[in-house]
Amino acid sequence: MAKIKPFRGLRPPKSLVEQVESRPYDVLDSEEARAEAGDNEKSLYHIIKPEIDFPVGTSEYDPRVYERAAQNFARFQKEGWLVQDEQEMYYIYAQTMNGKTQYGLVVAAAVEDYINGVIKKHELTRRDKEEDRMKHVRVNNANLEPVFFAYPDNDVLDKLVARISNGEPEYDFIAPVDGFRHQFWLVSKAEDIDTITRTFARIPYLYIADGHHRSAAAALVGAEKAKLNPAHRGDEEYNYFMAVCFPASQLTILDYNRVVKDLAGMTGEAFLEALGKNFIVEQKGREPWRPEKLHQFSLYLEGVWYSLMLKPGICDESDPIDSLDVSISSRYILDELLGIKDLRSDKRIDFVGGLRGLGELKRRVDSGEMKMALALYPVSMQQIMNIADSGNIMPPKATWFEPKLRSGLVIHKLS
Repeated sequence: MAKIKPFRGLRPPKSLVEQVESRPYDVLDSEEARAEAGDNEKSLYHIIKPEIDFPVGTSEYDPRVYERAAQNFARFQKEGWLVQDEQEMYYIYAQTMNGKTQYGLVVAAAVEDYINGVIKKHELTRRDKEEDRMKHVRVNNANLEPVFFAYPDNDVLDKLVARISNGEPEYDFIAPVDGFRHQFWLVSKAEDIDTITRTFARIPYLYIADGHHRSAAAALVGAEKAKLNPAHRGDEEYNYFMAVCFPASQLTILDYNRVVKDLAGMTGEAFLEALGKNFIVEQKGREPWRPEKLHQFSLYLEGVWYSLMLKPGICDESDPIDSLDVSISSRYILDELLGIKDLRSDKRIDFVGGLRGLGELKRRVDSGEMKMALALYPVSMQQIMNIADSGNIMPPKATWFEPKLRSGLVIHKLS
């Protein structure tokens, strides 16, 4: 069962939140962060992307960069740009995209739950990325950015969140880059805090939706601190890390699409003919066309859109991995026909999040940068939970969650 606790959040004053908040560290590069921060000394990018304080080209992994993160974090607190709450509490974080709102509870999740599998993963992590985030957590002694969890829908939590979010929010703003609305409420009453803690204690599993590397890094640092503390009790703040937990049914997963540089020596006609072995190929015309159901793909090639419908009996529908559309496209198109075997390392392929739309796929092919584009039907949250429950790992580049969590609304200190 899930073990969570309230915590004393470190937050910007209401008047400063829009100057402090930022996009997550891993959705933009250093130069984009430099441009977004501009001359705003209060931008969280000075802590989560501190290479922007150094000359262009400075590595984000330079030891001086981690040191600068800690210096800037201390400065933000000294200047009053981040202030710690007097009492432990939970928080509600709502995001509205295209008229749809999802409501998450900001909690401190238990490191032991990550280690023992109560917090379930669906993606592999890379050690180099883990180590980067571990250094960041260590040097700041804090979880600067939350991870993104899903939990099975729960009526008790839904009613509590609805009641509290009906009141005046602490923060309420439209983010400048994504254009989405972000709202934030404090859950400070003892009875509400107790209800949330007790209700989560009856939820068997939490699921990482986004932030696998941050989760791994936070848990590893927590376990490291426990091992190094001879007086370790188990209730120290480092035994927990910050997460925003959303009901699974509220989450939006967008398509995560592929663009490929060449057809491995085939002509477009030969490629379409080869696809006919495993797919029913149907021309859809020159207007962008989106897949309408599982096992259907949209191909853009030489100015024309095609539907690719997997033929019956090709994949094992009883296998949660084999029947994923990302697996089908990888096995029967990218690998079998084009020789692209490793999605993480092959330079012939790139990936486009669904928020950019089919127009971005068309643009990259029409420009000559890419030869063809493949649009997939989105993975469902239920598929992700089924795979996590079965102990399997999803193929890379399978999920794209929107909207992304904004960073800087609340921070969890480890002591």
